[in-house]
Amino acid sequence: MDHAENGHQGTKNSGRARVHKRSCYAAVRDMLDRYPVSIEDVDYVLVATATPDTFFPQTAARVQAEFGIKAAGAADVAAACAGFVTALQMAGGLIASGAFRKILVIGAETLSKITDYRDRTTCILFGDGAGAVLVEAGAEDDAPSWMNSFVSTDGSEGHQLYRSSLADRIGEHPIDTSGKLVQNGRAVYRWAISRVPASILEFLDASGVLPAELDWFVPHNPNMRILEAISEKTGIPLENTVTTLAHTGNTSAASIPIALSEALRDGRLQAGQLVMLYGFGGGLTQSGLLLRWAL
Repeated sequence: MDHAENGHQGTKNSGRARVHKRSCYAAVRDMLDRYPVSIEDVDYVLVATATPDTFFPQTAARVQAEFGIKAAGAADVAAACAGFVTALQMAGGLIASGAFRKILVIGAETLSKITDYRDRTTCILFGDGAGAVLVEAGAEDDAPSWMNSFVSTDGSEGHQLYRSSLADRIGEHPIDTSGKLVQNGRAVYRWAISRVPASILEFLDASGVLPAELDWFVPHNPNMRILEAISEKTGIPLENTVTTLAHTGNTSAASIPIALSEALRDGRLQAGQLVMLYGFGGGLTQSGLLLRWAL
């Protein structure tokens, strides 16, 4: 989706690593402390999460209640590690429709609650956290900040990375029904280092952007081996990749907003820079967003 003709959509960002529903609250409060914005007139709340406290009421409705937002839609977005960028794309579409002007988007996870600590291949990878952004429509004469987006899904491989609910199978594949996160690490790794770099290059090519032209690449942070492979295969310098793995681990839908928050705090991320957000994971789904940072 191209937002160029729909005006500027700016973001105010915050990230914090705590515990789920309350971590959503903390991330929003941190954003309000850091930026001169209000959320009383937010039109919609979107929370990207694979670990809701309850399936319903949705986490987004609890955020609406906590902050006393008077009249807002509220929905949780379940797209695993691609969830935050997917929610941003949805926010952009709602604003582009003209029906909404101000949307609160949160990525939040408590993966520690769904990790199987008997599985030593996965339990060392995951962390908890949340980050929030406020997406707003800009004036008609503002330069556009949201430039292009990308989506791709290979649902036939969904059984390689899942968390069970009601069913005991995914297609023809029997699954573990414990409700814990289950990952075929080798299969997901092979997919991540082959399909993800190819899709990133396809996205950049369609956008008319060379890898070296990106000021910052902000991907989902699964592990450094995957990020290093993506850098090598795409030509995006690793030093231009924003990662928080060293102190947060893999926080799924929260990893990108937390990384944005860190880059804003330390001054790396500046207005006018060309930034690509890219989520990938369960589904197996990929979601990309190319933007000119406007904050």
